Amino acid sequence: MNHAYILTSESVTEGHPDKVCDYIADSILDACISGDPASRVACEVLCKEDNVVLAGEITTAAPVDFEAVAREAIRDVGYTDPSMPFCWNKVKIVSLITRQSPDIALGVNQETSQSGDQGAGDQGMMFGYATNETPELMPLPILMAHRLALGLAADRKSGRIQWLRPDGKSQVSVLYENGKPKKITDVVVSTHHAGEVKQAEIRQYVLTDLAPRILGDWNHPDIRFFVNPTGSFVVGGPSADCGVTGRKIIVDTYGGAAHHGGGAFSGKDPSKVDRSAAYFCRYAAREAVKKGLADRVEIQVSYAIGMADPVSIKVDSFGTGDNGSAEAFVKTFNFRPASMIRTLGLIRPIYRMTTNYGHFGRKGLPWED
Repeated sequence: MNHAYILTSESVTEGHPDKVCDYIADSILDACISGDPASRVACEVLCKEDNVVLAGEITTAAPVDFEAVAREAIRDVGYTDPSMPFCWNKVKIVSLITRQSPDIALGVNQETSQSGDQGAGDQGMMFGYATNETPELMPLPILMAHRLALGLAADRKSGRIQWLRPDGKSQVSVLYENGKPKKITDVVVSTHHAGEVKQAEIRQYVLTDLAPRILGDWNHPDIRFFVNPTGSFVVGGPSADCGVTGRKIIVDTYGGAAHHGGGAFSGKDPSKVDRSAAYFCRYAAREAVKKGLADRVEIQVSYAIGMADPVSIKVDSFGTGDNGSAEAFVKTFNFRPASMIRTLGLIRPIYRMTTNYGHFGRKGLPWED
């Protein structure tokens, strides 16, 4: 705690190839849950040039047209230029979706699980984290990186900056002293753009418009900015790079400030504890920090597939409070899958709104409210 260090976190816009895949997967999930709340969904997506591959396991009574949902999601993101390979009404879509394995369903369904309650959809460990260094109880670097990426998207969608295109990335480095953020040291912004705009105009926009507006009081003249460091970003999105679901899990969570269990969120219904338990751990960590038990709290929970009770629960307050009290408080929460789902109201089509700009630290999400 008593030393200086720099923590860096990144974010991406919704037009990033991996995020396009996440958004398609969550759009399919929402469509299934809307028509059948008991849907079991594990959807994976790959996008490359004019190809989209849908894969995974989905068991649902809802009459979902997966191809139509995927095309609409691509159009929502903004890939509507017919001159580019990746365009919503031009892409070729291949579906490799089957039903959920009956062996998995046997352990997850309350009626057949050995625990007599809804079992965890898989084994593994999940983490939740909260820190009082920002009002959102999020680490400052990832919070600011998300805001920059969201600012790019907002300026594009409103037409305020005509040359912006859907793909983009941001990165923010923050100097910490004695465990507290002191100043932003470096910012990287790479934004997809129209071919006619000059590098100098893009840099001017970031330095004099986007950064001051988004960073607010954290903006200062000594920040070192890197804007489109390659010099050009005309070809972007899946037209340029391959996208796959689940490759932005650190962007989705805490930007490297906390541990991660390795499980992705997008495309998974809440019976998958990769998603529901990570959300619930964040909820419990927030409550512990709000209660004043510690300045920082990280929770790890682990499961065995098909079992309802967690295998383990670990709480770490990093020496910022009474760890025993924090752990005792966290263990008053019910981490059984059915209870987590019920407490947070997760059987709802809310997942498209989680896909971009972080699953944590944003208003309107039940684990944040």
